[in-house]
Amino acid sequence: MAGQRISGGLMSRAAILGIAAVVTTVLSMTATAWNSKDGSTVVHGFVDYTQHNREGYGMVKNRVRHQLEINKAFGDVGMFRGVSLNSVVRMTHDGVYVWNEDGFGDEAGGRAYGSSSGIPNGMANGLQTEWGQSPVRAGNPALPGGGGFGFDLTTNPNQGLKKVGSELGNANNGGAFGGGLELFAPQRPCDEDQRGCLRDYMDADKHDLQNPEFTDEHRWLRELYLDATLPFSNGDELNFRIGRQQVVWGRTDLFRVLDQINPIDFSIQNIYEEFEDSRIPLGIFNMEYRLGGIGVFSDLNFQFLWNFEQFTPHNLGQGGQPYSILKVGDTFRALKNCWDNGCTISNFATGLSPAGNLATDFPAQAVGIRTVHVPDGHDQFGLRMEGVVKSVGFSVNAAYYHSQLPSLRAGIPSINPFLAPGVANPVPQIPGNSDIGGQLQPRTGVPAFDVHFPRVLLVGTSADFYVDKIKSAFRVEFAYTDGEEFADTSKVRLFSESDVIRWVVGWDRPTYIRFLNPNRTFLLSGQVFGQHLLDHDRGLNPANSERLADGRTLVGAGPVRGFRDPVGGQVGFQDWEYNFIGTFLIQGFYANDRIQPRFITAYDIRAQAGVIGPAVDWLINDNWRMTFGANVKFGRSRNNADDGRTVNGAAPFTAGSGCTGTQAACVRGLDDFASLGSRLGYEPLGRFRSGPIGMAQDEDELQILLRYRF
Repeated sequence: MAGQRISGGLMSRAAILGIAAVVTTVLSMTATAWNSKDGSTVVHGFVDYTQHNREGYGMVKNRVRHQLEINKAFGDVGMFRGVSLNSVVRMTHDGVYVWNEDGFGDEAGGRAYGSSSGIPNGMANGLQTEWGQSPVRAGNPALPGGGGFGFDLTTNPNQGLKKVGSELGNANNGGAFGGGLELFAPQRPCDEDQRGCLRDYMDADKHDLQNPEFTDEHRWLRELYLDATLPFSNGDELNFRIGRQQVVWGRTDLFRVLDQINPIDFSIQNIYEEFEDSRIPLGIFNMEYRLGGIGVFSDLNFQFLWNFEQFTPHNLGQGGQPYSILKVGDTFRALKNCWDNGCTISNFATGLSPAGNLATDFPAQAVGIRTVHVPDGHDQFGLRMEGVVKSVGFSVNAAYYHSQLPSLRAGIPSINPFLAPGVANPVPQIPGNSDIGGQLQPRTGVPAFDVHFPRVLLVGTSADFYVDKIKSAFRVEFAYTDGEEFADTSKVRLFSESDVIRWVVGWDRPTYIRFLNPNRTFLLSGQVFGQHLLDHDRGLNPANSERLADGRTLVGAGPVRGFRDPVGGQVGFQDWEYNFIGTFLIQGFYANDRIQPRFITAYDIRAQAGVIGPAVDWLINDNWRMTFGANVKFGRSRNNADDGRTVNGAAPFTAGSGCTGTQAACVRGLDDFASLGSRLGYEPLGRFRSGPIGMAQDEDELQILLRYRF
């Protein structure tokens, strides 16, 4: 890896400079929190330095962070009580884009080579050809007019690229199913290389990456809200909290069930950053009616939320960043480059000469991501009833919002690369419609997408309670959502909606482990997460001539359950129908609680992938804290999925085996399956079966944090 060229001496100098920056900042300011003379204004905060070193990459984080928390109490103002103005200001600088520029900066990436496993040469990868020099390119004699494949290497050169997912091993499945698809993503910041940058979504330049709070949304002003309470004569209260803030609905760690109000910045450290630090605060009108004790309730509150700030999705991390959940940043950047400039995709062609899986040079506007549709308006709402009954805390929640995760919807106008510009298709996909090479036309099944953020309705409930007989506290959350969208290779637009049930059960118990510490309990904590896609549909797509048991033809039918393709391929949803993830934490306390070792692990059952995270917190004194830790993955890194190569997006040329030439019988209708399910690969949909733990199997790290709090 390019990052391996970073020497140990250079990393040591970076760490020394980072620690020196923290110490210098601390020495230049008061060592304690500042209070005004009347006590109405309090200023406190922290300065810290974080360095992460990843096996095979060298440094992946070299961060100095400053945070100020300023609280101004106004007391009673008119009819309101407890009026206060609260703010959090954060400034971050991550030097990894300079210190490890070969890995993540201006020199990241390298040359790309496409694979054609259908051309045997004694290796599983088959023939290797340079980016833009694939077997399927311009001037193919097997296509009308020579076809329209190929792209301009002067505007899309073979430099600064990386094979998506190459960190996780051989992307060609060891030859077991023939070669899998391979995409190639530009890696350099968007001011250095604009290829594949998604405007207003994943388009950070080097300055943005180094200083993530200094955005157009002014994320350096992390929180700023006015808090006030209106009391009533009967003892009830109406509390208002208005401004940029975090709203916490969940009771879990690592994974969220109900806690869906604020998006998450996964580019900080994937799923492993504390939610308090990774949530993206939003401008929210937060009103809570507090009834106190009433009837069977020892406490009862009603909450109304209105997010009046512009819609903000999760920050998934863009291509070329050290952290990107599911490595989706690389995939999106690769697909955007394909649309804008054309690209090489390994092992794509399956019906051209020579026979087999051939690297293909697609022209611009044939495949990829065209644009991102960021929702307009300020129309996201939430309701919650929260209370306590017989020592059981509970909540009932509802939210109506835009999904913070993107959905890729196919069916946009694209060109047919199997036709030379100006040449007509003898058998168009839609009978009666002209299909001229080089012309944009809506096409079903083509992997050409727009990105959307669909509307989602969430309803759920939670409870927490303590069982004294076993000295344990329990946490339970349940959520049902309507409107989420998932990749579905059986549909001509390559996505489907599904209702989803998610739940979690958590357990916490202080427990003596005498042989480790006879004087102090350890905290034991476990969680089990579950997810069920209620409309999940996945199975074998039989041959076109086969009829189903009830006499229906394949047209309009869903995937046939109970059948499996000889090589394991199935069409439909590629995410798991059911999945379960377990976590376990043990934390100890030594030296008057100043030394706190902990061990956390998580395991994804269906992905068969896990992570362990040992760490030690050393509270040096009331101000200084140092944390040493590691993050180590184990298990399976990648899972196969139907990769959609056989979608009938450019009939009759990609209709699969048995359909050659221009036979009208090879042209499937708009209601037929998009994919035959006979080609498998890790990319791009296997990531949903591997999950965030499996897709980060290459990210074994040693981590250190030094923090001064005042």
